[in-house]
Amino acid sequence: MHSVKIAMIQAAVEYDRRAINFSKAHDLLTQAAAQGAQIAVLPECFDIGWANPRAGELACTIPGECSDTLAQWAKELDLYVAAGITERDGDRLYNTAVLFSPQAELLLKHRKINILTDVEGMYTVGDRLGVVETPLGRIGMDICADNLEDSLVLGHALCRMGAQIILSPSSWAVPPRNPRTSYGEEWLLPYGKLCRAYGVSLIGVSNVGAVTAGAWQGWSCIGNSIAMGPDGQPLAVLPYGEDAACCQVIEVTPQEPRARGTALCELLRRG
Repeated sequence: MHSVKIAMIQAAVEYDRRAINFSKAHDLLTQAAAQGAQIAVLPECFDIGWANPRAGELACTIPGECSDTLAQWAKELDLYVAAGITERDGDRLYNTAVLFSPQAELLLKHRKINILTDVEGMYTVGDRLGVVETPLGRIGMDICADNLEDSLVLGHALCRMGAQIILSPSSWAVPPRNPRTSYGEEWLLPYGKLCRAYGVSLIGVSNVGAVTAGAWQGWSCIGNSIAMGPDGQPLAVLPYGEDAACCQVIEVTPQEPRARGTALCELLRRG
């Protein structure tokens, strides 16, 4: 099959400063388009920061200011744009990821399901998963901890629905005084397991920067974004650190499902 160029946008995120975050993201998206990217992935809650205690007053509706801007950029830059934003829907808040087509059409909206401890009272749990057929392949979307080992059933469901590429806006953080060393084993293991089982490619993109508010205040988001190929081997691991903002374009080749339905059950049992 054809290869697809995907830009991993490891953007810096400042809490509360949506205009600045959007400006930085647009600069990196422009770089991605100039490098020939067809899909670009921005981090989780890149608008105002993950687990921001001011989310209730700062969040946007969908459609709304944030999503409208992303749709405009997708059209302007001729890109599929995936991004994590904070969504307000009535009196509820969601940790949401959206995917826009180059025609500015909203193709997918995923609300995070595996909400982490200490923010259960902030974000409402999502209640559905989705996959969309595009000229570049069948794309599924989830968010960060949806791919942890204990919630990998969500990724299994996306693959059962036919996903060839899973896009996962993320916000990976480490505690204070964590040494600037390698990071990512908790993602490499489940990513590898899912990708090997189904021949899917999984693209997890984290932000960078200090966590300056909320339950994780004092922690650091450190990037280290990971793209895993259909053989369960990393295609890319991006730089680690609070100041490691970057854009890296990788190539992914979507694979057809190895089996479907109960035939897939038998294949998975055989390993």
